[in-house]
Amino acid sequence: MIDIPKTSDQPASALAVFIGAIDAALPQTQCTRCGYPDCRHYAQAIAQGEAAINQCPPGGQEGVARLAAITGQPALPLNPDNGLEAVRVVAHIDENWCIGCTLCIKACPTDAILGANKRMHTVIAEACTGCELCLPVCPVDCIELDNASGEATGWAAWSPAQADEARLRYHRHQQRLHGANRTQVPSPTASPAGTPHAAPAALSAQAAQAAAVSAAASQNTAASKANLAAPAAADKKAILAAILTKAKQQQGGNHSS
Repeated sequence: MIDIPKTSDQPASALAVFIGAIDAALPQTQCTRCGYPDCRHYAQAIAQGEAAINQCPPGGQEGVARLAAITGQPALPLNPDNGLEAVRVVAHIDENWCIGCTLCIKACPTDAILGANKRMHTVIAEACTGCELCLPVCPVDCIELDNASGEATGWAAWSPAQADEARLRYHRHQQRLHGANRTQVPSPTASPAGTPHAAPAALSAQAAQAAAVSAAASQNTAASKANLAAPAAADKKAILAAILTKAKQQQGGNHSS
């Protein structure tokens, strides 16, 4: 057991070591069933005494035992509210029904799904953690789960090497998303190199100009909302049209056979 006090007022370095040890005992599926956005946040919550150690179904009872050894807490039964221990699964996309909406690609925490808009998608089985986050976003229910571990469950179905690979892929996924956000949303305080900051008088003028722009913009709120709603409606129509087209193709194939 790591002898580190489980309180948030301990030195930052000691707390980071403690969180890292807990995170290493999690299978890194990034499934969010623990109630946190990813494994690292769950580890942080455990380290700070904000979460119990029995909230990770993919790790199973063996995972609870590992966390108990690290934290010194009793090995409680897995909390059924978070899910049940089960075999490891891998997502599989039915290519005959996939409409290329890309929603599953956006939901995958390890970038294990390849595809493009209105093009068939496929799953990289070796990179899939079985998190199941792609299932609820698919509008045509074309994703199935295949048993990838036989009768083995929990940590018996998941190796440390697979967990390390999943953690690495998730970190790269996060870096890609954060990089895209930084590109799309430039800092409002950033100024070009060599450009002096505005003087107070200039700042006042800018504030007055911003207020005038805001007042003018408020007069067009209704029109702006209508314009924003139009693309969303168009996307829904496109998805529905693709579903109908796919269904007709399926029916035609059945008649011809």
